[in-house]
Amino acid sequence: MQTAARIRSGLGHPIIDADGHWIEYGPIVVEQLRKAGGDVAVKGWTAGGIRDVLSMTVEERRRRRISQEAFWARPAKNTRDLATALFPALLYERLDELGLDFAVIYPTSGLRVPRIEDGEARRAACRAYNIVGAEYFHPFADRMTPAAMIPMHTPDEAIAELEHAVLRLGYKVAMFGSVFARPVEATGKPDGELARFAAWYDVLGLDSVHDYDPVWQKCLELGIAPTFHSGHRRSGLRSSPSNFTYNHIGHFAAANHATCKAMLLGGVTRRFPGLNMTFLEGGAGWACALYADLLGHWQKRNATGLEDVNPRNVDRGLLRELAQRYGSAAFVAALAERDGWPFPDDATLTGGLVDLDDFSACKIAREQDWLELFVRPFYFGCEADDPSNAWAFDRRINPLGARLNAIFSSDIGHFDVSDMAQVVPEAYEMVERELMTAEDFRDFTFGNAVRLFGRQNPRFFEGTRVAKEAAAELVNRASGVVHGFAAAARLQ
Repeated sequence: MQTAARIRSGLGHPIIDADGHWIEYGPIVVEQLRKAGGDVAVKGWTAGGIRDVLSMTVEERRRRRISQEAFWARPAKNTRDLATALFPALLYERLDELGLDFAVIYPTSGLRVPRIEDGEARRAACRAYNIVGAEYFHPFADRMTPAAMIPMHTPDEAIAELEHAVLRLGYKVAMFGSVFARPVEATGKPDGELARFAAWYDVLGLDSVHDYDPVWQKCLELGIAPTFHSGHRRSGLRSSPSNFTYNHIGHFAAANHATCKAMLLGGVTRRFPGLNMTFLEGGAGWACALYADLLGHWQKRNATGLEDVNPRNVDRGLLRELAQRYGSAAFVAALAERDGWPFPDDATLTGGLVDLDDFSACKIAREQDWLELFVRPFYFGCEADDPSNAWAFDRRINPLGARLNAIFSSDIGHFDVSDMAQVVPEAYEMVERELMTAEDFRDFTFGNAVRLFGRQNPRFFEGTRVAKEAAAELVNRASGVVHGFAAAARLQ
């Protein structure tokens, strides 16, 4: 396998890591959070931590139906990699060795904080973390940028933290909470253990208790492309009390699937056509499947497609004739009692919906609208060793000849990266195996990330090592056409 540095030197473009991680060292970070936000910030940071779960026995987790969490989830055998995840200065020093020109850095322990229930502690922990993170990474801004944590339980708290993070602290990337539990009203809002089992999950874009449009508008004003890095491994079908792998596989994809689907069906991409969004660490396989599933459902469940199954369209005379020839006497009698209607209640049993078109919020009038409302605005974070990455770029498989916006996301700092120096070579294997073209790899590791952030904020890459190449990329794609988009349009 080639080294990362050698691969990078042979490319005609930079490599941008859209999702690396640093490890917040508890004894140090907790005190820094305390200084920035007081004891309430520390309370939020430590609430519901993995240590609490790992201190339980399997029997206790089974009794309370609490999911097994990740143990031994940090680099250990490769001590230099552990130090690289702990010390931003060492990561900065090693970027060339790793084959990376620029990296977006996300939290590790902090991933859960935007979704904790205690509102005051949640807001305080996010604010304090953003203050600490901005200070940590400021010296390395030419090659790294951190993501701010944005709580989303209400639009007001999201907007307040967005404005503070961007306008006061200088953040260019924001990680939004999503898929968080809300109490089921009919249960009477039980306390304690019961509350976990009487919850529904808010996916922000559809059927939320809040209108999040002001948040998306604020993102446009501030030049922020929302990123979602939420998982869903503590409930439902991912609640094994004994097996972390069972809980872990697919949990990011499941959370991303729900939120992305809600953004489309809730009409967010229709109402905010200039807004890019990213769904991280779930790969591209789920996105390709969702894209195909949504388009297929639209063909059958939009206003026109529903006419094929509208009960009022049944030819009662023909059905009676066929019943006389092929049905029993009882069948004929039953139809006669119902004036020839086989299912007389179906026409009105629609769940009380006023608008029966599930896609009405999208206002999709033709197949090409899918390119504007799904293919263009959504970006999908893919780890280097995920073979589904190639699927995103395969026009032969994706409907309308589309190439989805997969972006290279190393996940360095976590257990599934055993050697940071192998991340770029693992990604490049897709080219060596002829599953990706050089053009695909360029978009995967550079072009798509530039468009994700640069179209939202034209100044995003100013002052960075990749500023010149990013500016040229944006100029070359000034028409707003992603790879495959024009080709797909010509098919119509």
